[in-house]
Amino acid sequence: MIHNIKFRVFVYENEDVEELSQAVLNILPEAEINVEEAEGLTEDKIIILSGVVSKKRYTKAFFNLLLESVDLDKLNDDLERKIDEKGNWFLRLDKEDAIDEKLTVKDSGDSIHLKIKIAAFPAKKEIAVGKVREAILER
Repeated sequence: MIHNIKFRVFVYENEDVEELSQAVLNILPEAEINVEEAEGLTEDKIIILSGVVSKKRYTKAFFNLLLESVDLDKLNDDLERKIDEKGNWFLRLDKEDAIDEKLTVKDSGDSIHLKIKIAAFPAKKEIAVGKVREAILER
């Protein structure tokens, strides 16, 4: 049901890179994390952790964990707003909760950004929303 999961996390100067790398591994255990340095608007150093998970068993494990961990009614209600016309599902997960091995979906703020490509043919919003909604309702 999921082609791949792209993730990105911004690590600011007051945050621990190792701790946030572990937070990513808590939700995507097989992720290979790329590390990139950037500079913020106020010239502060930012580390960007990113990568892609595309093996079916790993994407399926993540999806099952997500469905077991979050409010399914809210997840279902937000689908129309969080899936784009190409079938990409955008989620944000709370950094602090991920450190504690919990999944909490957020609507804004500092978080772990996920771009989940839903396997829908043709790759259209309506089909992707329907596939995810069906999986949620089967729970």
